[in-house]
Amino acid sequence: MSAWAIVLIILGVLLLVTLCLSIRIVRQATAVIVERLGKYRKTLETGVHMIIPFFDRTSKAISLKEIVADFKPQPVITKDNVTMQIDTVVYFQITDAKLFTYGVDAPIKAIENLTATTLRNIVGELELDETLTSRDTVNTKMRVILDEATDPWGIKINRVELKNILPPKDIQEAMEKQMRAERERREQILRAEGEKKSSILVAEGEKQAQILKAEADKQSKIMEAEAKKAALIAIAEGESTAINLINNASPNAAYITLQGYEALKALADGNSTKIIVPSEIQNVAGLFSSVSEVIKKDTDIMSQQKNEKTSKNKNELKKD
Repeated sequence: MSAWAIVLIILGVLLLVTLCLSIRIVRQATAVIVERLGKYRKTLETGVHMIIPFFDRTSKAISLKEIVADFKPQPVITKDNVTMQIDTVVYFQITDAKLFTYGVDAPIKAIENLTATTLRNIVGELELDETLTSRDTVNTKMRVILDEATDPWGIKINRVELKNILPPKDIQEAMEKQMRAERERREQILRAEGEKKSSILVAEGEKQAQILKAEADKQSKIMEAEAKKAALIAIAEGESTAINLINNASPNAAYITLQGYEALKALADGNSTKIIVPSEIQNVAGLFSSVSEVIKKDTDIMSQQKNEKTSKNKNELKKD
Protein backbone atom coordinates (compact mmCIF):
# COMPACT_ATOMS: atom_id res chain seq x y z
CA MET A 1 0.00 0.00 0.00
CA SER A 2 1.35 3.34 -0.99
CA ALA A 3 1.89 6.27 1.32
CA TRP A 4 -0.84 8.27 -0.39
CA ALA A 5 -3.38 5.54 0.34
CA ILE A 6 -2.41 5.51 4.01
CA VAL A 7 -2.74 9.28 4.21
CA LEU A 8 -6.15 9.14 2.56
CA ILE A 9 -7.30 6.49 5.03
CA ILE A 10 -6.08 8.55 7.97
CA LEU A 11 -7.79 11.65 6.63
CA GLY A 12 -11.02 9.71 6.14
CA VAL A 13 -10.90 8.42 9.68
CA LEU A 14 -10.20 11.91 11.03
CA LEU A 15 -13.04 13.28 8.92
CA LEU A 16 -15.40 10.62 10.24
CA VAL A 17 -14.38 11.28 13.85
CA THR A 18 -14.76 15.03 13.31
CA LEU A 19 -18.20 14.49 11.83
CA CYS A 20 -19.26 12.37 14.79
CA LEU A 21 -17.97 14.98 17.21
CA SER A 22 -19.82 17.70 15.30
CA ILE A 23 -23.23 16.09 15.74
CA ARG A 24 -25.02 16.47 19.09
CA ILE A 25 -28.47 14.99 19.72
CA VAL A 26 -30.51 16.57 22.51
CA ARG A 27 -33.29 14.43 24.03
CA GLN A 28 -36.81 15.56 24.81
CA ALA A 29 -37.31 17.72 27.98
CA THR A 30 -33.58 18.43 28.22
CA ALA A 31 -31.27 21.29 27.25
CA VAL A 32 -27.50 21.53 26.58
CA ILE A 33 -25.24 24.54 27.06
CA VAL A 34 -22.55 25.14 24.34
CA GLU A 35 -19.37 27.07 25.19
CA ARG A 36 -16.90 28.14 22.52
CA LEU A 37 -13.41 28.63 23.84
CA GLY A 38 -14.81 28.93 27.38
CA LYS A 39 -17.50 31.49 26.50
CA TYR A 40 -21.23 30.87 26.41
CA ARG A 41 -22.28 30.26 22.83
CA LYS A 42 -25.87 29.00 22.80
CA THR A 43 -28.39 26.63 24.34
CA LEU A 44 -29.28 23.52 22.37
CA GLU A 45 -32.94 22.54 22.46
CA THR A 46 -34.48 19.18 21.63
CA GLY A 47 -33.26 17.76 18.30
CA VAL A 48 -30.05 17.31 16.23
CA HIS A 49 -27.42 20.08 16.27
CA MET A 50 -24.01 20.73 14.67
CA ILE A 51 -21.09 22.12 16.63
CA ILE A 52 -17.44 22.81 15.89
CA PRO A 53 -15.28 20.10 17.38
CA PHE A 54 -12.34 21.02 19.58
CA PHE A 55 -13.64 24.62 19.75
CA ASP A 56 -17.19 24.08 21.15
CA ARG A 57 -17.71 22.26 24.44
CA THR A 58 -21.14 21.02 25.55
CA SER A 59 -22.31 20.70 29.12
CA LYS A 60 -24.15 17.77 30.66
CA ALA A 61 -27.80 17.57 29.64
CA ILE A 62 -29.99 19.64 31.95
CA SER A 63 -33.43 18.20 32.73
CA LEU A 64 -36.34 20.55 32.18
CA LYS A 65 -38.83 18.27 33.94
CA GLU A 66 -40.24 19.06 37.37
CA ILE A 67 -37.89 17.96 40.11
CA VAL A 68 -38.84 16.92 43.64
CA ALA A 69 -36.33 17.76 46.36
CA ASP A 70 -36.92 16.24 49.80
CA PHE A 71 -34.80 18.11 52.32
CA LYS A 72 -33.85 16.75 55.71
CA PRO A 73 -35.56 18.08 58.89
CA GLN A 74 -34.49 21.49 60.10
CA PRO A 75 -34.65 22.74 63.72
CA VAL A 76 -37.09 25.63 63.95
CA ILE A 77 -38.02 27.78 66.97
CA THR A 78 -41.57 29.10 67.23
CA LYS A 79 -42.67 32.44 68.66
CA ASP A 80 -43.41 30.82 72.05
CA ASN A 81 -39.88 29.32 72.18
CA VAL A 82 -40.72 25.73 71.23
CA THR A 83 -38.05 23.97 69.17
CA MET A 84 -39.30 21.42 66.68
CA GLN A 85 -38.06 19.59 63.62
CA ILE A 86 -39.66 20.36 60.25
CA ASP A 87 -38.74 18.76 56.93
CA THR A 88 -39.91 20.18 53.62
CA VAL A 89 -40.50 18.97 50.09
CA VAL A 90 -39.92 21.42 47.24
CA TYR A 91 -41.24 20.94 43.70
CA PHE A 92 -39.32 23.05 41.20
CA GLN A 93 -38.59 23.23 37.48
CA ILE A 94 -35.68 24.66 35.46
CA THR A 95 -37.02 27.25 33.03
CA ASP A 96 -33.72 28.74 31.78
CA ALA A 97 -30.75 26.42 31.34
CA LYS A 98 -28.29 29.34 30.91
CA LEU A 99 -29.29 31.02 34.20
CA PHE A 100 -29.33 27.67 35.96
CA THR A 101 -25.77 26.96 34.77
CA TYR A 102 -24.25 30.38 35.43
CA GLY A 103 -26.62 31.88 38.03
CA VAL A 104 -25.56 30.03 41.18
CA ASP A 105 -23.09 27.38 42.22
CA ALA A 106 -24.73 24.14 43.43
CA PRO A 107 -28.35 25.21 42.82
CA ILE A 108 -29.92 22.33 44.77
CA LYS A 109 -27.83 23.11 47.83
CA ALA A 110 -28.72 26.77 47.48
CA ILE A 111 -32.44 25.94 47.34
CA GLU A 112 -32.09 23.76 50.47
CA ASN A 113 -30.40 26.50 52.47
CA LEU A 114 -32.85 29.11 51.23
CA THR A 115 -35.76 26.85 52.23
CA ALA A 116 -34.35 26.37 55.73
CA THR A 117 -33.84 30.08 56.37
CA THR A 118 -37.24 31.02 54.94
CA LEU A 119 -38.93 28.38 57.07
CA ARG A 120 -37.26 29.68 60.23
CA ASN A 121 -38.35 33.25 59.46
CA ILE A 122 -41.99 32.29 58.85
CA VAL A 123 -42.38 29.85 61.75
CA GLY A 124 -40.58 32.25 64.09
CA GLU A 125 -43.57 34.58 63.78
CA LEU A 126 -46.08 31.86 64.70
CA GLU A 127 -46.87 30.10 67.95
CA LEU A 128 -46.91 26.31 68.24
CA ASP A 129 -50.66 25.87 67.78
CA GLU A 130 -50.68 28.24 64.80
CA THR A 131 -47.80 26.36 63.20
CA LEU A 132 -49.62 23.05 63.50
CA THR A 133 -52.88 24.41 62.10
CA SER A 134 -51.50 26.81 59.45
CA ARG A 135 -49.66 24.52 57.08
CA ASP A 136 -51.37 25.94 54.00
CA THR A 137 -50.43 29.47 55.01
CA VAL A 138 -46.78 28.51 55.61
CA ASN A 139 -46.65 26.59 52.30
CA THR A 140 -48.02 29.54 50.34
CA LYS A 141 -45.67 32.06 51.91
CA MET A 142 -42.63 29.83 51.36
CA ARG A 143 -43.54 29.19 47.72
CA VAL A 144 -43.87 32.90 46.97
CA ILE A 145 -40.58 33.80 48.71
CA LEU A 146 -38.60 30.93 47.18
CA ASP A 147 -40.00 31.53 43.70
CA GLU A 148 -38.97 35.17 43.83
CA ALA A 149 -35.50 34.35 45.18
CA THR A 150 -34.78 31.58 42.62
CA ASP A 151 -36.04 33.48 39.58
CA PRO A 152 -32.51 34.83 38.76
CA TRP A 153 -31.27 31.22 38.80
CA GLY A 154 -33.67 30.13 36.05
CA ILE A 155 -35.71 28.05 38.51
CA LYS A 156 -39.44 28.21 39.10
CA ILE A 157 -40.80 26.94 42.45
CA ASN A 158 -44.13 25.23 41.76
CA ARG A 159 -44.98 23.98 45.21
CA VAL A 160 -43.67 23.75 48.78
CA GLU A 161 -45.01 21.29 51.35
CA LEU A 162 -44.26 20.79 55.04
CA LYS A 163 -43.80 17.04 55.17
CA ASN A 164 -43.47 16.48 58.92
CA ILE A 165 -43.71 18.71 61.97
CA LEU A 166 -42.14 17.03 64.99
CA PRO A 167 -42.45 18.95 68.29
CA PRO A 168 -40.52 17.80 71.38
CA LYS A 169 -41.65 14.60 73.09
CA ASP A 170 -43.03 16.33 76.19
CA ILE A 171 -45.01 18.70 73.97
CA GLN A 172 -46.38 15.73 72.04
CA GLU A 173 -47.47 14.04 75.27
CA ALA A 174 -49.16 17.23 76.48
CA MET A 175 -50.92 17.64 73.14
CA GLU A 176 -52.10 14.04 73.23
CA LYS A 177 -53.51 14.54 76.74
CA GLN A 178 -55.20 17.73 75.63
CA MET A 179 -56.72 16.01 72.62
CA ARG A 180 -57.86 13.08 74.78
CA ALA A 181 -59.48 15.47 77.27
CA GLU A 182 -61.16 17.35 74.43
CA ARG A 183 -62.55 14.11 72.98
CA GLU A 184 -63.85 13.05 76.40
CA ARG A 185 -65.47 16.46 76.86
CA ARG A 186 -67.18 16.20 73.48
CA GLU A 187 -68.31 12.67 74.34
CA GLN A 188 -69.85 13.85 77.61
CA ILE A 189 -71.57 16.74 75.83
CA LEU A 190 -72.99 14.41 73.20
CA ARG A 191 -74.16 11.96 75.88
CA ALA A 192 -75.81 14.77 77.87
CA GLU A 193 -77.52 16.09 74.75
CA GLY A 194 -78.75 12.60 73.96
CA GLU A 195 -80.17 12.13 77.45
CA LYS A 196 -81.77 15.57 77.26
CA LYS A 197 -83.44 14.77 73.94
CA SER A 198 -84.55 11.40 75.30
CA SER A 199 -86.13 13.01 78.39
CA ILE A 200 -87.84 15.59 76.22
CA LEU A 201 -89.24 12.90 73.96
CA VAL A 202 -90.47 10.85 76.94
CA ALA A 203 -92.13 13.92 78.47
CA GLU A 204 -93.71 14.78 75.13
CA GLY A 205 -94.98 11.22 74.85
CA GLU A 206 -96.50 11.30 78.34
CA LYS A 207 -98.05 14.69 77.61
CA GLN A 208 -99.61 13.42 74.39
CA ALA A 209 -100.85 10.29 76.18
CA GLN A 210 -102.54 12.39 78.90
CA ILE A 211 -104.06 14.67 76.29
CA LEU A 212 -105.39 11.71 74.33
CA LYS A 213 -106.74 10.09 77.51
CA ALA A 214 -108.50 13.32 78.56
CA GLU A 215 -109.88 13.67 75.07
CA ALA A 216 -111.12 10.08 75.19
CA ASP A 217 -112.78 10.65 78.61
CA LYS A 218 -114.37 13.80 77.29
CA GLN A 219 -115.74 12.03 74.23
CA SER A 220 -116.96 9.15 76.42
CA LYS A 221 -118.85 11.51 78.77
CA ILE A 222 -120.28 13.40 75.83
CA MET A 223 -121.48 10.18 74.24
CA GLU A 224 -122.90 8.96 77.58
CA ALA A 225 -124.77 12.25 78.05
CA GLU A 226 -126.02 12.07 74.49
CA ALA A 227 -127.24 8.53 75.13
CA LYS A 228 -129.07 9.57 78.36
CA LYS A 229 -130.54 12.53 76.55
CA ALA A 230 -131.74 10.32 73.74
CA ALA A 231 -133.19 7.84 76.27
CA LEU A 232 -135.04 10.57 78.18
CA ILE A 233 -136.33 12.02 74.94
CA ALA A 234 -137.49 8.58 73.85
CA ILE A 235 -139.25 8.00 77.23
CA ALA A 236 -140.86 11.43 77.13
CA GLU A 237 -142.00 10.88 73.57
CA GLY A 238 -143.39 7.49 74.55
CA GLU A 239 -145.31 8.92 77.50
CA SER A 240 -146.53 11.79 75.37
CA THR A 241 -147.69 9.39 72.72
CA ALA A 242 -149.43 7.19 75.35
CA ILE A 243 -151.21 10.20 76.89
CA ASN A 244 -152.28 11.40 73.48
CA LEU A 245 -153.59 7.97 72.63
CA ILE A 246 -155.52 7.80 75.96
CA ASN A 247 -156.95 11.26 75.45
CA ASN A 248 -157.92 10.46 71.91
CA ALA A 249 -159.61 7.25 73.10
CA SER A 250 -161.86 9.22 75.62
CA PRO A 251 -161.43 6.83 78.61
CA ASN A 252 -164.51 6.13 80.78
CA ALA A 253 -164.82 6.16 84.59
CA ALA A 254 -164.10 2.46 84.91
CA TYR A 255 -160.69 2.87 83.32
CA ILE A 256 -159.85 5.81 85.57
CA THR A 257 -160.93 3.82 88.64
CA LEU A 258 -158.76 0.92 87.53
CA GLN A 259 -155.77 3.24 87.20
CA GLY A 260 -156.47 4.57 90.68
CA TYR A 261 -156.32 1.05 92.10
CA GLU A 262 -152.99 0.59 90.38
CA ALA A 263 -151.69 3.78 92.03
CA LEU A 264 -152.93 2.59 95.45
CA LYS A 265 -151.18 -0.68 94.86
CA ALA A 266 -147.92 1.20 94.27
CA LEU A 267 -148.46 3.26 97.45
CA ALA A 268 -149.08 0.11 99.47
CA ASP A 269 -145.62 -1.11 98.57
CA GLY A 270 -144.08 2.07 100.17
CA ASN A 271 -143.28 3.04 103.82
CA SER A 272 -146.78 4.26 104.81
CA THR A 273 -147.97 3.04 108.23
CA LYS A 274 -151.61 2.60 107.19
CA ILE A 275 -153.76 3.37 104.25
CA ILE A 276 -157.57 3.79 104.27
CA VAL A 277 -159.17 2.99 101.00
CA PRO A 278 -162.78 4.25 100.53
CA SER A 279 -165.22 1.58 99.52
CA GLU A 280 -166.44 3.60 96.60
CA ILE A 281 -164.08 5.75 94.63
CA GLN A 282 -165.85 8.03 92.28
CA ASN A 283 -162.79 9.67 90.78
CA VAL A 284 -159.05 9.80 91.09
CA ALA A 285 -159.06 13.20 92.77
CA GLY A 286 -161.07 11.84 95.71
CA LEU A 287 -158.74 8.92 96.05
CA PHE A 288 -155.63 11.07 96.28
CA SER A 289 -157.38 13.43 98.74
CA SER A 290 -158.10 10.49 101.05
CA VAL A 291 -154.51 9.33 100.88
CA SER A 292 -153.24 12.84 101.71
CA GLU A 293 -155.50 13.05 104.77
CA VAL A 294 -154.24 9.69 106.07
CA ILE A 295 -150.59 10.72 105.68
CA LYS A 296 -151.28 14.07 107.40
CA LYS A 297 -153.00 12.31 110.30
CA ASP A 298 -150.06 9.94 110.79
CA THR A 299 -147.67 12.86 110.76
CA ASP A 300 -149.64 14.72 113.48
CA ILE A 301 -149.70 11.61 115.73
CA MET A 302 -145.93 11.12 115.41
CA SER A 303 -145.30 14.80 116.18
CA GLN A 304 -147.53 14.65 119.32
CA GLN A 305 -145.70 11.53 120.57
CA LYS A 306 -142.37 13.24 120.09
CA ASN A 307 -143.46 16.32 122.06
CA GLU A 308 -144.72 14.19 124.96
CA LYS A 309 -141.44 12.31 125.10
CA THR A 310 -139.44 15.58 125.19
CA SER A 311 -141.58 16.98 128.07
CA LYS A 312 -141.12 13.78 130.04
CA ASN A 313 -137.34 14.01 129.69
CA LYS A 314 -137.33 17.63 130.91
CA ASN A 315 -139.37 16.76 134.04
CA GLU A 316 -136.97 13.95 134.92
CA LEU A 317 -134.03 16.33 134.61
CA LYS A 318 -135.68 18.85 136.96
CA LYS A 319 -136.29 16.16 139.60
CA ASP A 320 -132.69 15.14 139.49
